Amino acid sequence: MYRRMFAAVGATAILALSACGADTDSAADDATTAPSTSAGAPMASASPSMMSAQFGPGCSAVPVDAANPGSFEAMAKVPVATAASGNPVLSTLVTAVKKANLVDSLNTAQGVTVFAPTNDAFGKIPKADLDKVLADDAMLKKVLTYHVVPGQLSPETLAGTHETLQGADLTVTGSGSSFTVNGTSMVVCGNVSTANATVYLVDTVLMPKS
Repeated sequence: MYRRMFAAVGATAILALSACGADTDSAADDATTAPSTSAGAPMASASPSMMSAQFGPGCSAVPVDAANPGSFEAMAKVPVATAASGNPVLSTLVTAVKKANLVDSLNTAQGVTVFAPTNDAFGKIPKADLDKVLADDAMLKKVLTYHVVPGQLSPETLAGTHETLQGADLTVTGSGSSFTVNGTSMVVCGNVSTANATVYLVDTVLMPKS
């Protein structure tokens, strides 16, 4: 099934991603505003507010030591691709992002929401199919940019249909601390802040419709 889905993805380049820009001031403003709104925390400092905002069973796999680059506190200080590279549950995603040459584009994007497949999500794909898509830059970019939505979505605004940078829509259902993307992919750790993005870790790789 995955082989047919990947084959249908096509080879269109990701022009939309480069258009995101590098307005880091705006991204920083968004990154600090969204978590405090969703968490409702009284603390003014960014890190405690962000730490209180995360939800989901998958958050327990994230390092808690603030000095660890994979911790929520450390991730909040750096752009999204760099933040993911320090998180042990996102190592396969980081490999894919590097192979697709998307590190700089993601790090300079202006305020985005990223649905980040965990290692377990990639593990659901047969190895031969995964190796094939990792070797095809155009296909890989289509798949990865389908996981990115312009603007930073808080849990309160997460549910709904959103156009991705790839161009196709994805749909999020749920509320509170329970959300599903496209009816099959569960958010296992939500509302993770980075310097320029809000991240929702998901348990299944999302695929754009053909």
